[in-house]
Amino acid sequence: MNTDYLFVYGTLLQNVNNNISTFLKTHATVISKGYFIGKLYKISWFPGAVLSNIKTHKVYGTLVKLNTAKTIFDVLDDYECFNPNNPKDSLFIRQKVTVFTKNNHVYNAWVYLYNQKVNQQNRIVSGDFLKDAQS
Repeated sequence: MNTDYLFVYGTLLQNVNNNISTFLKTHATVISKGYFIGKLYKISWFPGAVLSNIKTHKVYGTLVKLNTAKTIFDVLDDYECFNPNNPKDSLFIRQKVTVFTKNNHVYNAWVYLYNQKVNQQNRIVSGDFLKDAQS
């Protein structure tokens, strides 16, 4: 059986109160907090993450197991402005990455990566969107 996992780090987090995070909460099961190797940026009212080759660059968030991946991705792809038929023009792209969890397990999970140019001055160095939003 193929299980789909999704790693969320921004407005899809359960602690963020919006319709989409609520939708995801009802269609997925939390596995663990964790991180992937990448850099996080403040784009606008939302963050965007990009991959990095430097192991000390971490994007923190939550790994969830999707109950019905196709149904969930239909909604989330639209929310994240990801067009699977034209990814190069998408705001975010959905890609599989290696996620390291708090309980020392490693997962191959989907994540929405920012697909536009980033302003290096807007980097969230902590890699934690909620921590940055509170400061």
